Amino acid sequence: MRHEERLPTRTPQSRAFADRVQAAMTLSARLNALPFDDLPARRALLTEIFGGPVPESLSVLPPFHCDYGLNATFGERVFINQGCYFLDFGGITIGDRVLIGPRVTLTTAGHPVDPGERFAFITHAPIVIEDDVWIGAAATITPGVTIGHGSVVGAGAVIAKDVPPLTVVTATSHIERRHLGAVPDQTW
Repeated sequence: MRHEERLPTRTPQSRAFADRVQAAMTLSARLNALPFDDLPARRALLTEIFGGPVPESLSVLPPFHCDYGLNATFGERVFINQGCYFLDFGGITIGDRVLIGPRVTLTTAGHPVDPGERFAFITHAPIVIEDDVWIGAAATITPGVTIGHGSVVGAGAVIAKDVPPLTVVTATSHIERRHLGAVPDQTW
């Protein structure tokens, strides 16, 4: 994992992490129990989950699951469909006009590969999703990955390497570079 950092377990820092996970999961459960049309309450809970104001144009459809909350940032006009999982301890940055399909997982944390270290550390690295990206249903983005502007991640893909700008990546093919052209500035 590129730019991987490690949080030692059984420390005051890992205890603080675990406490925040409990709080974020409790807030996420409350969000998912709200009536769908209670937009003011949903916005208030999103502000609590993410530790501060979120853009007015951010749209998150429940159910939504987040395990930390304090390390995710959003650009304008971001749409997050139902059933997504954000494990954001390592940091998730989402640019403007990003579409995230249902059941997408963005995971920034894990454990060392070495079995002798596996329970001793939580590893983490940031995910960056640049402007005008579309991530298809049930895709998984792993720690340390950047998705370049204007790219498309196909449904079901598991992304473990950076995706260059204006590229289409699918679950059944290697990275396929297509010139997708300029991204129009549309309102929606």
